Amino acid sequence: MTTRKDDIAAILKEHLRGFQYDLETQEVGVVAQVGDGIAHVYGLDRAMSSEIAAFGNDVYGLVLNLEEDSVGVALFGDTEKVKEGDEVHRTGRVLETPVGEGFLGRVVDPLGRPLDGKGPIEATAMRKTEAKAPGVIDRRPVDTPLQTGLKAIDAMTPIGRGQRELIIGDRRTGKTAIALDTIINQKGKGVVCVYVAIGQKASTVARIVDILSRYDALAYSIVVVADAHAPTPMQYLAPYVGCAMAEYFTYKGGDSFVVYDDLSKHAVAYREIALLLRRPPGREAYPGDIFYTHSRLLERAVRLSDRLGGGSLTAFPIIETKAGDITSYIPTNVISITDGQIYLETNLFNQGVRPAINVGYSVSRVGGAAQIRAMSQIAGELRLELSQYRELEAFAEFSSDLDEESKAQLARGDRLMQILGQGQYRPMPVEDQVLALYVAVQNHLVDVDVSAVRKFEEEWLRYLHEAREDLVQELRDRKELSPEYRTKLDQAVGEFKKRFGA
Repeated sequence: MTTRKDDIAAILKEHLRGFQYDLETQEVGVVAQVGDGIAHVYGLDRAMSSEIAAFGNDVYGLVLNLEEDSVGVALFGDTEKVKEGDEVHRTGRVLETPVGEGFLGRVVDPLGRPLDGKGPIEATAMRKTEAKAPGVIDRRPVDTPLQTGLKAIDAMTPIGRGQRELIIGDRRTGKTAIALDTIINQKGKGVVCVYVAIGQKASTVARIVDILSRYDALAYSIVVVADAHAPTPMQYLAPYVGCAMAEYFTYKGGDSFVVYDDLSKHAVAYREIALLLRRPPGREAYPGDIFYTHSRLLERAVRLSDRLGGGSLTAFPIIETKAGDITSYIPTNVISITDGQIYLETNLFNQGVRPAINVGYSVSRVGGAAQIRAMSQIAGELRLELSQYRELEAFAEFSSDLDEESKAQLARGDRLMQILGQGQYRPMPVEDQVLALYVAVQNHLVDVDVSAVRKFEEEWLRYLHEAREDLVQELRDRKELSPEYRTKLDQAVGEFKKRFGA
């Protein structure tokens, strides 16, 4: 009997010695509480920040809070499918965004799913939605202009490729119009554009897509939409997704341009998520890391070094103010992160000045480095003259007795304001901008009635393209106003004014 027991034990040991096993362990959590697009999950002790969690029923979430005994997860998709007690699985994947040329000309949601009914999109690659911004060594100075096609901006607050320029102003002052003009002006320039709509009305987004399509700008653009009906986590995610899609082209050595419209609504979405995750509220109930939330997004705008391909990513964040208050919390945060701001004023907009740029508050910290030589020559005194004009105009409202010099300065300022005005969705080539501004800066409009300045500009540019194309081509090639060229231009103005007067 003893012998048989020993034999059986030996046989079992022999079998166990050759036994192969392959066990896969998986960390599974349980939904303890769910509501308002946020789930609190117990059991995912090893979850990573920004990891994707799978809830079943094709619902996924983003791990945002790592607490001692639970994790807070922002839900994507149909959140009504998630119930208390449901199992939650880790995926081990940090949030990624599908990217590639296939997204050009398409309208997508923050998960890369098409919204335009044009069929599925084949992604070329996956890119981390949140990526570390390049360091100082990996960047080079911003020195190449990104033309907006708007005289008032390209002359006084020039934008360089790789710059972050804030567009700020009250509701309905033309902030989105500037961004759309800039996108339309990139046609044929090899710049890929990404427009991110955050918390916008669906009808507004549809109108923007229609405008881009009408002006043949959709072909080189991507529209990322998290409209007002989208879940709050999707609105929070949208700008990072748009940035990742633009970075795909940047790190291939190309130039890209991204518009975040707008970060005010993004901040509100993040505040809502933070409060639901029980993070302690700070100023105006925003979480303490709201500044970091925007800075890690905007710092990704870059002009890469030659070693990394020399590509660029230019960013236009948009901020909506209330009653013109640019000193409130979110506007001051974003102003301190960006390389300048374009401030649009309600009073100017209501007076018919388009774009309604307040020269005193608007600035580009890149400056003349992002202008061609001819434009910097023209725009040298333009900003100072306009600032003095605005001050004198305010003074003139309370004084009926002005000296002749002040009257002349006011008249000159009136003509400068007219020449800087521009119709919507009509961006101009930079050489046309220089030629139009030249007649105003060199005082050729002194004998032209203010009401006729716009007509004068239109006819002047038509005359140059039809009768003096040699002057336009010379400026296009040399990009400089030499003394000899100025003489020829003055003669052309004299000849044109005889026709215009007649």
